[in-house]
Amino acid sequence: MENIHDGGNVKENKKVMTDAQLQKKSVKLVVLHLKKKIDPNAAGIDKVCAWIDRMEELLALDGFDRAQYLDMKKQLFDATEWVFDVDLRHKLRNSWYSFGKAMDKKVPKY
Repeated sequence: MENIHDGGNVKENKKVMTDAQLQKKSVKLVVLHLKKKIDPNAAGIDKVCAWIDRMEELLALDGFDRAQYLDMKKQLFDATEWVFDVDLRHKLRNSWYSFGKAMDKKVPKY
């Protein structure tokens, strides 16, 4: 951010974010929280761990292809079905739901 002096007032120019950038940033947060929830020793968690690795590769790419992210959301749902621990599966489903909410975010228009 840079400061612009306008007479006696100082204004901050904020970087304008697109919906896609906001959604990608929100998905990154969901993945970060998801990683904290999982127990790598839980039965059936290997598919979720593999999904996280693929998701981090996608997040590392420039740009945002909404279709790829929506496909990853479907894959997360499929991966959670293999987790045997009911409580952990419930937490993962909450992350799946949060992923969908992240994909629906829109930049506020002023």
